[in-house]
Amino acid sequence: MYYEYFTVGTILFILGVLGIVLNRSNLIIMLMSIELMLLAISFLFLINSVVIDNLIGQVFTIIILTVAAAETSIGLAILVAYYRIRGTIAVKSLNLLRG
Repeated sequence: MYYEYFTVGTILFILGVLGIVLNRSNLIIMLMSIELMLLAISFLFLINSVVIDNLIGQVFTIIILTVAAAETSIGLAILVAYYRIRGTIAVKSLNLLRG
């Protein structure tokens, strides 16, 4: 009955993993892939919460959404600061951030 939702959540998570593994050059796409993975996990927690009839999954979903929002805002702030300094956001030149 809920297998369709589980497959959609799993496919979204796999797409996020593939976005990180296959795309190593664009940092914005990597951040979007991490966000997609977090949202897929929260979706799976919600579906599991409905199936089991328990509120723990919904609490975890709220926590995951909070962490995802913080991760996105901090990551984009770092990207904007790095782009202003270097003029590019290529992943290959990110080793210049080391002290």
